[in-house]
Amino acid sequence: MSDRHRRPTAGRQPARQAKGRGAPTPGRAAQRSAGPAGTGASGRAVRPDDARRQPPQPGRPSLADQLRKPFLVSFIVFVVTAAGLVLVTRAASPVYACGSIDTVQSPAPGELGQVQPDQGNQHVQPGDHVSYAVCPPASGEHINQPGYGPIAAKVYGPNDQAVPNGWVHNLEHGGLVLLYSCDQGACDTSSLNALQTFSSQFPASPICGLPAGDISPVVARFEQMPTRYAALLWDRALYLDTLDTSKIDQFFLRYSERLASDGSWIAPPEPQCAAPSPSPTATASPAPSASGG
Repeated sequence: MSDRHRRPTAGRQPARQAKGRGAPTPGRAAQRSAGPAGTGASGRAVRPDDARRQPPQPGRPSLADQLRKPFLVSFIVFVVTAAGLVLVTRAASPVYACGSIDTVQSPAPGELGQVQPDQGNQHVQPGDHVSYAVCPPASGEHINQPGYGPIAAKVYGPNDQAVPNGWVHNLEHGGLVLLYSCDQGACDTSSLNALQTFSSQFPASPICGLPAGDISPVVARFEQMPTRYAALLWDRALYLDTLDTSKIDQFFLRYSERLASDGSWIAPPEPQCAAPSPSPTATASPAPSASGG
């Protein structure tokens, strides 16, 4: 066989490798195993989803850790802002509402004013919202807390705070509440002076003898009513377009504190004294009618 057709000998193979890529040196082998940037140990390129699965590097916070603090701060700001809005809205909203305005009725023969359907006498807390079926209310839910209900018996100016949530409790104790309307012309100087005079000359209660300034009269502004003035006792109303103080006094003395023929209380729901013992020689008289206007 000629030399041209002989296979290369083993001793000549390293020379052929030298003409090609050659055997890797230790340094080049280390570089190839590590791989260039963006590749793994096998030299395969790292895909984006692989990068996301990589655990966080030590000493560097994860994305969740980076977002946790801003989220907590934003949440706290939201809660505080929402709570502030609730408080402001509640403070600005009225503490009572009226379902309807009472209508003036002709009084029954021999009676003064008119009876108003009872709206209950449950107790509420200061700031609670109360809805009255009829206004001005001669009964209904009210506050039972010193300073809030019953309220002080005096003349409250047009801008003073005096709401039914408080003075309905005065009615429950037998007090008289006289309301006046600025919208209907009862807030001029002359009218306000007349209200002061009425308050200073108010009589004592007919049975318990409570003096003026104890539980009545409460004189306060109120706009949700059919006339310029309204005198209220428990479950009763006397509507007036002029300030007739004599008629208001009669209304108070007749209906604020009443006894039945057996000596038991008819009104008010919470008397401020014990019922007097009936005289053995006295002839029992029928109680005043609770019907009629």
